[in-house]
Amino acid sequence: MTSPERSRLVLDLDRHTTVIEQRATNPSRVVLALPNTWLSQPAQTKATNGTIPSPFMVTQLPSHAVAVSLPITAFRAYKHFTLSHPPRLVIDVTPPNAPVPPSALDPREVSQRAASSASQPVTPRAKGYTTIVIDPGHGGKDPGARGIQRTEEKDITLKVGLQLRELLRKQPGVRVLMTRDRDVFIELEDRARFANSNEADLFVSIHVNSHPSRIVKGIEIYHFGEAKDQRALEVAARENGTPIINTGVGWEYLVADLLTAKKIEESLELAWNAKEAMVSQMNGPYVVNDHGVKTAPFYVLRFTSMPSILAEIAYISNPDEEDLLRKPAFVRDVAQSLYHGIVSFLTNNRPDIR
Repeated sequence: MTSPERSRLVLDLDRHTTVIEQRATNPSRVVLALPNTWLSQPAQTKATNGTIPSPFMVTQLPSHAVAVSLPITAFRAYKHFTLSHPPRLVIDVTPPNAPVPPSALDPREVSQRAASSASQPVTPRAKGYTTIVIDPGHGGKDPGARGIQRTEEKDITLKVGLQLRELLRKQPGVRVLMTRDRDVFIELEDRARFANSNEADLFVSIHVNSHPSRIVKGIEIYHFGEAKDQRALEVAARENGTPIINTGVGWEYLVADLLTAKKIEESLELAWNAKEAMVSQMNGPYVVNDHGVKTAPFYVLRFTSMPSILAEIAYISNPDEEDLLRKPAFVRDVAQSLYHGIVSFLTNNRPDIR
């Protein structure tokens, strides 16, 4: 249905399904993805013969998902919601020159409703500033990994994140936001949406590793991609809170074709800068085992639209490294090494990261 004030697309569903919002670039657009969903034959015909109303573009992705794309330039505001009896997804778009209804969302506030559960509100992007989102892993009812001294991952990641924020705030032209700044539980989906809604330029997720063998220790930095070995797959499954068999392939790749080469390259570069800084600065005061830069399908890396990394800063399962994680000096040194890695990346990529 279209009118001068609104365009509406209604997708009839045979069951309730998840709707995932994401920002994509080149061209800039909003993508609503429905995992484990297929277009019926009549819907496929409409999607290919041009009868879907403008500005909607509906696509059946090869990874068993349907994507609805909305070019940013084609609307002033939009909203989407689901209905029951029967199940439907409704998407309303306000044209660029039409008045904005109070209930519509500005495209600069994509997913604000979900992101509001994060510890920081969505704030307007400041021109000329680099926005960095720090994501301390776990929190609240989700303690993450635990050491033999009952040290909890959620506490360590928050301490590192808060110190990293203070260091980055001293950098001119840098705005720093956190997905959480206290001990609260934030869904993975809301963490990614928070970064996207705030139009972040970088996303840095902080975690502490664990292994069945207590002798394993060291650091490793991840960016998004297919797990290259069983261990990377296990780490991603633990952090995602999903079974291993559901982590390596599937719906987390449903909009993989929307990833730009620039994001992939810059995520890799950011990962290497962070890893090199951690190894070079931590080796000396401590003995650091370098496990390198790896790829794995972490949820928060997949569904953020900016260069993103996940840092596993130590093994809490290793008694020696658990002792270190409990020391303020070690936490400070980890934050400083991550800070230097990020600054090294910014030196080569500012002012236009995105």
